[in-house]
Amino acid sequence: MEMTASYGQFCPVAMAAEVVCTRWTPLILRELLCGSRRFNDLRRGVPRMSPTLLSKRLKELTQAGIIETRKASDGAIEYHLTPAGEDLRDVVMTLGFWGHQWVETQHALQKLDPSLLMWDMRRNLDPMPLPARRCTVLFHYPEQPPARQRYWLVVEEGDVDICSTDPGFDVDLYVTCQLRTMTAIWMGVATVRSEMNAGRLELDGDPEMGASMQRWLGLSPFARERPSAGRAA
Repeated sequence: MEMTASYGQFCPVAMAAEVVCTRWTPLILRELLCGSRRFNDLRRGVPRMSPTLLSKRLKELTQAGIIETRKASDGAIEYHLTPAGEDLRDVVMTLGFWGHQWVETQHALQKLDPSLLMWDMRRNLDPMPLPARRCTVLFHYPEQPPARQRYWLVVEEGDVDICSTDPGFDVDLYVTCQLRTMTAIWMGVATVRSEMNAGRLELDGDPEMGASMQRWLGLSPFARERPSAGRAA
């Protein structure tokens, strides 16, 4: 293994850290645990990681026995967790819960990425509260650069897709707010209702979809653990 220099200790913590704690590796594991299987999907989950480094980390994780490659029915290569990799689920989730509970929220909200937020929302969205037809939601973040202001969320027959360019469908619901506001809602720091009442979130369009937004939007998997008393919320 060439993942990192050895700690030189025969200790389970040291040996595990040599495999799991290299830069970007925990985030790749997060993506795999959240269901990403193909290279381009993994890249969307770690947009600031270079393709070359992602390929290197995937090779290292394969050598470590944490993931394995499989060929899909269309011939594409997919990455799947082995039993050893699946056993890291509690480790990664606990790390996320710890970060949500103890890392200062207001500082963390400065680290915003609209494409990553929309990708995360897309794979956790619950289509059930939405009308039984194709639904298109346009999210507008007016303070962002023009190329990162608008994202279209399209839900049809239970499938959810996210587009950064206009897919050409009629928009059912317009959602306008700062990216910071939507991130806070997604992380459970705020709610749709509280942000609307404060004038930080505007909904325009289908009233049924607007009224059920908190339910179909859901929350980040890490949002279910609330900060301890006395911590900033």
